[in-house]
Amino acid sequence: MRGIELTPESPVREVASLAAAAEDAGFDAVFASCHYNNRDPFVALDRVAAATDDVMLGPGVANPYDTHPVKLASQVGTVDEVSDGRAVLGLGAGDASTLRNLGVERDRPLRRVLETMKVAQDLWDGERVEHDGTFVAADAGLNYDVGEVPVYVGAQGPHMLRMAGKHADGVLVNASHERDLSWAADRVAEGETDRVVDGEVDVAAFASVSIAEDAAAALAAARPPVAFITAGAAPPVLERHGIDADRASDIGAAIEAGEFSAAFEQVTERMLDAFCIAGDPDDVADQLAAVDDHVDSVVAASPLGPDRSDAVALLADAFDEADV
Repeated sequence: MRGIELTPESPVREVASLAAAAEDAGFDAVFASCHYNNRDPFVALDRVAAATDDVMLGPGVANPYDTHPVKLASQVGTVDEVSDGRAVLGLGAGDASTLRNLGVERDRPLRRVLETMKVAQDLWDGERVEHDGTFVAADAGLNYDVGEVPVYVGAQGPHMLRMAGKHADGVLVNASHERDLSWAADRVAEGETDRVVDGEVDVAAFASVSIAEDAAAALAAARPPVAFITAGAAPPVLERHGIDADRASDIGAAIEAGEFSAAFEQVTERMLDAFCIAGDPDDVADQLAAVDDHVDSVVAASPLGPDRSDAVALLADAFDEADV
């Protein structure tokens, strides 16, 4: 799969237009990112479905905390209907700092994601669901047919990666560096030894990418997402890349306080190298080729670049050059 993530921080018409351009450029899947402070991803996905013919499309990634899992299953089922069977569910635990803005505690994330996936699959199969676990569903069902929808689990930590290898159709590994992706692929493989569903798991790098003809401009555009990634990175990941944990904590504190400029200014060159693929087309092609050695698929995630319209075409060329 050659995928792209589009963030509805811009009007949904623009998201749909970019999705159509991505399909024309040879991308196989379009994910709409899910953050409360952006436009609704499912409205955007409806427009994407109307503007495209063949690409898979879905939230990337939705979390089962700010939306009840049964409601989330129905939203994705609706996307599958309007797209004539092209939906895919990108499902993850969500960003802890963002959820705290909503007063939501991310309790038992692995169980919550696993239970959400299994309940959604039962609902899509036409079953009525009784569930009492990390959430409650009492005699819940959908009043329309859905069918099979692939589920890709967004993961970074070892336990979630293993769970995805055991249960999911695919995994969106929240990483951009070959060192992290090699480690993650090994954890997914450990889960696959106890696989309980048919088919192989598709290991996809869900990599933050910023591309432009001007490498410096691409790196500047990468600073905001890298700040968020750094703030949420686990201590072993920071240690793997030699990143100061106190500085990462300071970035997280600034983000939670809404001091975004201060957070972005604290991003270092080492953080950019660890947590994004960025630069001019040749730089990005080289980094994509290195990543591709460790995964089955690559999804280019936000920010994509200082000009997203240019970025779609530049990315397609970089993917071709890297033979990804």
